Amino acid sequence: MTAARDPAELRERLDGARLMLLFTPALAGGDPLGVLAAALPFVDVVQIRPKPEGAGSITPAREALEWARRALDLARGVSPSPLFIVDDRVDVAAALWGEGLAGVHLGQEDTPPEVARELLGEGPLIGFSTHDLGQVARAGEQPVDYLGFGPVNPTATKGYERGLGGELAWVASVAAPGPVFPIGGIDGTNVDQLAQVGRAAVGRAILAADDPGAVAAELRERLGEG
Repeated sequence: MTAARDPAELRERLDGARLMLLFTPALAGGDPLGVLAAALPFVDVVQIRPKPEGAGSITPAREALEWARRALDLARGVSPSPLFIVDDRVDVAAALWGEGLAGVHLGQEDTPPEVARELLGEGPLIGFSTHDLGQVARAGEQPVDYLGFGPVNPTATKGYERGLGGELAWVASVAAPGPVFPIGGIDGTNVDQLAQVGRAAVGRAILAADDPGAVAAELRERLGEG
């Protein structure tokens, strides 16, 4: 975990990342840490987001802190360890930077990235959600390290009935100055549409699988075929 304390190496690892796991414990059944442990060797980034399903919910600080610490402890036996990002909570990202947390992911209605950067300093990663090409363009002027883009497919997790599609995700990835992780309803039936992008953020398809490790390994391999 100590390599994540070097900001340059941390960003180098982010640049090489293909698969981000959106770790919502409620989607992982009765043994969330067991599911996470099975997936860890096959994912590059873990976004810790212990909040209820649906748009508009904010992760409670105590819950985010506790789950982040559990995840970091679980990963100490994994080499190489994924990067760990917390959703929403700039305060938790600051508190756990010294313990191995790599940064924070922000939505359009969360703490503005420039405020988060001022609070966190230059070391931690900041991710930012975008939902159209205009937001992608404006994000290029903000102090963020990577973007989420979507939903590329309809998804029950956020309540989106329509997706933006893989082609628009590819345009976003070309237009953005940093890595772009398409998000939304991604699984084994549609991941190939993102082969040109080479990245994806996936939650339910891994967390609810009978064999989370096998699903994560397959998705990551297919993302590298573009």
